[in-house]
Amino acid sequence: MLNKYARAFFTRVLTPFAALLLRLGVSPDAVTLVGTGGVVAGALAFYPRGEFFWGTVVITLFVFSDLVDGNMARQLGRSSRWGAFLDSTLDRVADAAIFGGLALWYAGGGHSLVLSAVSIFCLASGQIVSYTKARGEAIGLPVNVNGLVERAERLVISLVACGFSGLHEFGVPGIQVLLPIALWIVAAGSLVTMVQRVVTVRREAAEADAAAREGEESTA
Repeated sequence: MLNKYARAFFTRVLTPFAALLLRLGVSPDAVTLVGTGGVVAGALAFYPRGEFFWGTVVITLFVFSDLVDGNMARQLGRSSRWGAFLDSTLDRVADAAIFGGLALWYAGGGHSLVLSAVSIFCLASGQIVSYTKARGEAIGLPVNVNGLVERAERLVISLVACGFSGLHEFGVPGIQVLLPIALWIVAAGSLVTMVQRVVTVRREAAEADAAAREGEESTA
């Protein structure tokens, strides 16, 4: 849901900036690489030290590259399979850095192995959610389900909670409790989404196999 409406809004907002980059000779792939590098650097430089506010500021600035590079490709009129592959692959790298940084914090200065494990689950489940759709489509199934918590929801919930929790550094009391709550929400939502997609793929596979058998019998 967030993915659908937020992308439409930010695409309109970022179109002039994307056009400027194209006039400067910047390629969409370069924006993808720089954006991912910025997210990884922000997540792994700040989050393991518990500096959630500034880490989130840096990450958020670079996260928008995911919208800018696609906008640039559309303006050029030459969306490519390689660009789509690179963008999708590096999205997984960025997500792993964010939740990996949180896991490192809770395993160290955050003093919570439980929340470290929840962060790792968020990391792994996010990868699996993406894989189930990609694998289903690779074997010829439409995978007609979005799921409760997709990448956009995972990022928004996690980054908003991290940013607000980081206000603790400026003397706002009690607000750091938002991050553990957000991690549990993302973990639960990702689990539900995994189940939704697996069930959908199983149903679509059964329907496809049944249709194939009927086709074979009709031609026999």
